Amino acid sequence: MGILALLLGIVIWKAEAKIAHKGCDIFSGEWVVDASYPYYLSSQCPFIEEQFDCRLKGRPDTDYTRYRWQPSAAGCLLPRLNGEEFLRKLKGKQMMFVGDSLSLNQWQSLTCMLHVLVPHAKYTTKTVQGLSTFTFHDYDVSLKFYRNAFLVDIKNEDRGRVLMLDSLSSSQIWGGMDYVIFDSWHWWLHTGRKQPWDWVVYGNTTVKDLDRMVAYEKALNTWAKWIDSNIDPTKTQVFFQGVSPDHDSCTGHTEPVKSPGSPHPAEVVLEKVLRATDKDVYLQKITGLSQLRIDGHPSVYGHGGHRDLDCTHWCLSGVPDIWNELLNASIN
Repeated sequence: MGILALLLGIVIWKAEAKIAHKGCDIFSGEWVVDASYPYYLSSQCPFIEEQFDCRLKGRPDTDYTRYRWQPSAAGCLLPRLNGEEFLRKLKGKQMMFVGDSLSLNQWQSLTCMLHVLVPHAKYTTKTVQGLSTFTFHDYDVSLKFYRNAFLVDIKNEDRGRVLMLDSLSSSQIWGGMDYVIFDSWHWWLHTGRKQPWDWVVYGNTTVKDLDRMVAYEKALNTWAKWIDSNIDPTKTQVFFQGVSPDHDSCTGHTEPVKSPGSPHPAEVVLEKVLRATDKDVYLQKITGLSQLRIDGHPSVYGHGGHRDLDCTHWCLSGVPDIWNELLNASIN
């Protein structure tokens, strides 16, 4: 074989490797240490939320920032995020994350990654009434985050706060996006003073409360009906971010665990609803791989400093950076 043919073969192999993720399961694999990670230090991201900045809050170890996700199938690679390519791919488009603080976690990760990867790109960021917009002006790209933990409506009435499982009015905010990444689960578990409703309404039924998994499924079905009736898949690509797992205790963990444990019940419900949709919704199956990363939470180095334990959110840089690699590998 001539040298030219050999070099051409290597180039072709590398090109095939880069697109191997299109034909394989990128969500099954293992965490491996990679010295080329992280993409950024939290100190390089001037707009990062303090609750995600574990190094600022005094976390002494850094190994949690150095893991990448390696799919297990032979020849299946998860490409690193190339900032220039990503922004060129999204040029003139809008991407929105819709959900709770885990959506915020991922949105902040993506903006930090791009800010460091494309340092020359001018940007502005603003927040108005729950809608945050990060714009890269040179590329005409807007990355948005809309805080809506339940997707369906909560209305203030004379009788109190009412969770409307059949009503979804905020769709007018995300309806015109080119890419939408939805997320909803953690707030469904809140009780007592943190519960944001006094009544639950669905159909002709009004109750003080409802089994949370039942309520979650009803809300997802309302959302799915809206997707089927309103989304044009030639104009909008829709994702649902899988359930980000809590860990009961995450103090002192500095490396991943070996087994993800049982499937998350909320993920099972989510997959059931998505299977019944008529339109394509791409499930980002991050639950199992994130269950392994007990070391990636802020623990005592989060929103409350040493006064509080956070085993729900994720340090940045960290696990959400890999979620964004997975998202990048899935968008058209």
